[in-house]
Amino acid sequence: MIYELEFERPITDLRNKIKELKAISKDADVDLTAEIETLEKRLEKLEVDIYNHLKPWDRVQIARHPARPTTLDYIPLLFNDFIEFHGDRYYGDDEAIVSGIAEFNGLAVTVIGHQRGKDTKENIRRNFGMPHPEGYRKALRLMKQAEKFNRPIICFIDTKGAFPGKAAEERGQSEAIAKNLFEMAGLKVPVISIVIGEGGSGGALALGVGDRIFMLENSTYSVISPEGAAALLWKDASQAKRAAETMKITAPDLNRLGVIDEIIPEVRGGAHRDSNLQAEAIKEILKRSFNELLPLNSDDLINQRYMKFKKIGEYEFAKQQPEGEPKEVEQHS
Repeated sequence: MIYELEFERPITDLRNKIKELKAISKDADVDLTAEIETLEKRLEKLEVDIYNHLKPWDRVQIARHPARPTTLDYIPLLFNDFIEFHGDRYYGDDEAIVSGIAEFNGLAVTVIGHQRGKDTKENIRRNFGMPHPEGYRKALRLMKQAEKFNRPIICFIDTKGAFPGKAAEERGQSEAIAKNLFEMAGLKVPVISIVIGEGGSGGALALGVGDRIFMLENSTYSVISPEGAAALLWKDASQAKRAAETMKITAPDLNRLGVIDEIIPEVRGGAHRDSNLQAEAIKEILKRSFNELLPLNSDDLINQRYMKFKKIGEYEFAKQQPEGEPKEVEQHS
């Protein structure tokens, strides 16, 4: 049984009604075909109305769905012969980040991704998908290895943020994230980053300096969680829904702002409804991206990456001119 989200209750109620009528029809030998067909048509329309007009907070809920596919769910669906590597060679191994090498359509690649749990036991093991500095150092170790052996890098982003605890700060959390940003900017191999769930703050950005940045349709990408923003703005974390409406954290918003390159459509209702079908959509995006990026030499790759991030944050506005004169446009960053 799939966990029901708040906005999906009308859909669930109607599904249950259809199920109830089918049971009555079978047990009581009553022909309710017409009534069932009418409700099924109503259900189809209701699903279209709800899922095609999701609000930001609805997408936040889908991004956080406990059954939403994780990095380890996608790896066997997208790659062959995955071999996981452990440890940062400084402190230890952080299970909030999974990394290793694999084969994608005959091409050797490096795969790195945040990993959260799907139940309490696994979440504790994975620290709820919030990496310590050794997780980011492990990721960087694999990136530099990929550069040495000329392997493209694929990063899956899915974290509320880097772990903010005292021990993480003592071991250099900020420095580890900053070094990843610096080193990723100059990598000589293609880097593709995909936000598959929540992309929170620097913890997400440490895997997000890529030549191509994609988001699943119902994922989020932001500098802070809606709860954190609400606590700062209104001193009330319960205003998270209100914050989500104003933060521009959804894939459609970030695509319009030019922060990401493209939205990967999701299965209706969310990727957790059919992870196999969702993986196929991701696979097509990866194929197209490699066709575009692999022919580039390292200098062109780095220059394009530099220009890509340089453009983020630019905007245009029209200066006020006397009536009848053409408007003058000024650009700012």
